[in-house]
Amino acid sequence: MKYLPLLWKSLWRKKFRTIVTLLSVFVAFVLFGVLMTIRTAFTFGVDIAGIDRLVLIHKVSLIMPLPVSYLNRLANTPGVETATHNSWFGGVYQDPSNLFAQIAVEPEPFMKIYPEYKLPPEQMKAWLDDRQGAIVGVDVAKRFGWKIGDRIPIGATIWQPKGGGQTWEFNIAGIYDGEQGVDKTQFFFRWDYLDENRAGGAGTVGWYVVKIADASKSQEMGTTFDGMFANSDAETKTTTEKGFVEGFANQMGNIGAIMIWISVAVLFMMLLIAASTMVQSVRERTSEMAVLKTLGFSNATILSLVLGESLFICVLGGGAGLALAWAFVQQGDPTGQLPIFVLQPQAIMIGVGLIVSMGILAGLIPALSAMQLRITDGLRRS
Repeated sequence: MKYLPLLWKSLWRKKFRTIVTLLSVFVAFVLFGVLMTIRTAFTFGVDIAGIDRLVLIHKVSLIMPLPVSYLNRLANTPGVETATHNSWFGGVYQDPSNLFAQIAVEPEPFMKIYPEYKLPPEQMKAWLDDRQGAIVGVDVAKRFGWKIGDRIPIGATIWQPKGGGQTWEFNIAGIYDGEQGVDKTQFFFRWDYLDENRAGGAGTVGWYVVKIADASKSQEMGTTFDGMFANSDAETKTTTEKGFVEGFANQMGNIGAIMIWISVAVLFMMLLIAASTMVQSVRERTSEMAVLKTLGFSNATILSLVLGESLFICVLGGGAGLALAWAFVQQGDPTGQLPIFVLQPQAIMIGVGLIVSMGILAGLIPALSAMQLRITDGLRRS
């Protein structure tokens, strides 16, 4: 602590350079926080996907439908607790830019397989009592100002109504919530309503979700399921829910990896800037380092002082950047279209680790140079 005044004076020897370096590190960690938030938004389902849930899709492609008749065979297979099916709707609300998932499901088995979706009992009953009923996530309801009882028109893009036109009508029967990590931007409605009123594709579903009793037998059960429908007109490919979610997300590209590489590039550039600043600062103060040694400062103390300067810049700039990123994320998704918008605690911890690492790496070489400096050489250079 007694060296803090000396450290402070050394930092502000060149005020403009110190301020520019602080701002550079600050901006780098603001970007890091926002990029990690976006990465989480595109990979959230992978982290919370149930290890005891298997997904069956058409062997050719996810967009190919499967017969609804498969459901009974799956449900009666030993080792299966619950089986259900989902179907992608892909409609449009008011404007094509209003993107959110609309999925036709069987209400009771769906809620049983996905207990992380929280829906009050009275709203669940209202959903079961209304053929046109739908439940929506709290985030999408807030985004569009929906409330229970509202009638919502969705324009068809895939499934056309039997009676002509392009519009499907739904009644908001419930608004679901969930713990952190649950996608609250989705729109679920009844598959029987879809199947009875669409012009084509009756008797088909998009994919099956099967909850098994023993998660350790997922590979064995997947092989069993695919064998049941081998050589049929609609063969299946079974994967874990995690694999399904990853594949679905990767249709838009590996967003998570892109975000990570952008963060790495930004932080590496900031590391070079901070290191360059420290090298230049130590070079300018060579004679001062020599004088400190003549006054009795040990090599370890000189090393600590230089590393302290580097750590101070990185901790102050990086900490402020992470704090601003966290505050920004707390305001919610500005686009209103990401399924989850949160800076996770582990991302903050990684950021803190990177701040400390950057501080040490940026100051290590100049600190070692100052520590090894001979007094005569330092005074000679002055």
